[in-house]
Amino acid sequence: MKNLMNGAALGALSFAFVTEAAATEWNVSVWGKRRAFTEHIEKIAELVSEKTDGEFTMNVSYGGLSKNRENLDGISIGAFEMAQFCAGYHPDKNKAITVLELPFLGVSNLDEEVAVSRAVYAHPAVAKEMEQWNAKMLMTSPMPQYNLVGTGEPRDTLAKMEGMRVRATGGLGEAFEKVGAVPTSVTSSEAYNAMESGVVDTVAFAQHAHLSFGTINKADWWTANLNPGTVNCPVVVNIDAYNALSDEERAALDSSVDEALDHYLANYGELLKKWDSILDEKGVQKVEFSEEEIAAFREKAADPAR
Repeated sequence: MKNLMNGAALGALSFAFVTEAAATEWNVSVWGKRRAFTEHIEKIAELVSEKTDGEFTMNVSYGGLSKNRENLDGISIGAFEMAQFCAGYHPDKNKAITVLELPFLGVSNLDEEVAVSRAVYAHPAVAKEMEQWNAKMLMTSPMPQYNLVGTGEPRDTLAKMEGMRVRATGGLGEAFEKVGAVPTSVTSSEAYNAMESGVVDTVAFAQHAHLSFGTINKADWWTANLNPGTVNCPVVVNIDAYNALSDEERAALDSSVDEALDHYLANYGELLKKWDSILDEKGVQKVEFSEEEIAAFREKAADPAR
C-alpha cells in the first residue's frame, strides 16, 4: 500500500509538472498607461487566452520591464517576448520602416494607415532588418495624423513657426525643422513636463496621446488640419519565442491580429467622435491652417525628404 501511494503521489507530481510546463506565459513591454494606443495589445492577450483555454497568456507591463526607447533591445536579448516601439525613437535601428514616418504621405484615415503599414512590414527588407534584433513584426499601432497643441499665441502660419520649440520625433521633427522650428525628441512620457517647464512650446501627438499624457491640459490651442504625418509604432515578438510556440498557440496568436486591430480601430473611432467636445470642455481653441500654408509646408518639408 505504501509503495502504491508513493507511486500515486509521484504520478500526480509528474502530471502537475507536465501541466505547468505546457502552459506558455509571455511578458509584453509597453509604456505609459492603458489607452487607445494599447487596446489592440490588451485585446490580443484576451483573445489568445480564450482560444487556448488559458494555456497561452500574456502579461502586459506598462513600463515595468523596460524604457520605451529600449524595447527593441529587450526583444533582441529575450528579456521579454513581445513589445511595442516607435520607429522615431531610434531610426538608426529600424531604417526601413521610417518610410512610414515621412511627412505628408497622403494617408487620410486609420484604415489606410493599417494598409500601408502592412505593405511595408511585409517587405523582405523589413523582415531582414528586424531579424538583426531577433524581432518579428506582428501588427501596427495605427495612429491618426499628428497635430500640435501649444501655449500662447497660435502658430497658424509657417512664419510663426520660426524658432518654435516642438516635441516631434523622426520624420516629423525633420519636417518642422525645415520651416524653422526647433524639434526635440523627448519621449511621450516626458512631453508634459517639457511643456510645463517651457522646454517646448508645442507638442505633436495624435489625439489619444494628448489625452493620455496630459498635454491637452496645458494647451491653449490645437491645430485641427495641419496633418503633417504620423509616427509608426509596431508590435513585435521575439523570433525564438514565436518559434517555440506550439502549432495551436501560434495559430491562436496569428489569427487574433485582425480581430485585435478591428477592436483598436473601433475604440479609436469613438475617441475621435468625442474630440471636439473634449476641446470645448478644456477651453482649447481650434486653429486651422490655410490651404496655401499647408501647400508651402508640404513643398518645404515633404518634397526634399522624398
